[in-house]
Amino acid sequence: MTYRIEIFLPLVEDSEAAFRNLRRDLCERFGGLTAHNRAPAEGVWRDGNGTEKDTIVIIEVMTETLDRGFWRDLRHRLESALGQKEIVIRAQTVERL
Repeated sequence: MTYRIEIFLPLVEDSEAAFRNLRRDLCERFGGLTAHNRAPAEGVWRDGNGTEKDTIVIIEVMTETLDRGFWRDLRHRLESALGQKEIVIRAQTVERL
């Protein structure tokens, strides 16, 4: 089975170093990645009585195994490094055609 992992990484102050380290680490571990960063996306959500938004880059990795512990630890490290309450990392199964 093949998985597509997507990381929704907010562009915040000082996120460039975290992005550079993430890119290096994922390339070393998975052999490559795709970063959708030419036209950053915008995430919008309700938080209490107000609306919040982030400009995000989506980073995508394909892998044959799903190491949930690795992705959970990575999410916690990114949340800490970027001062975020939650960073979304999601996995989807992929059928290769």
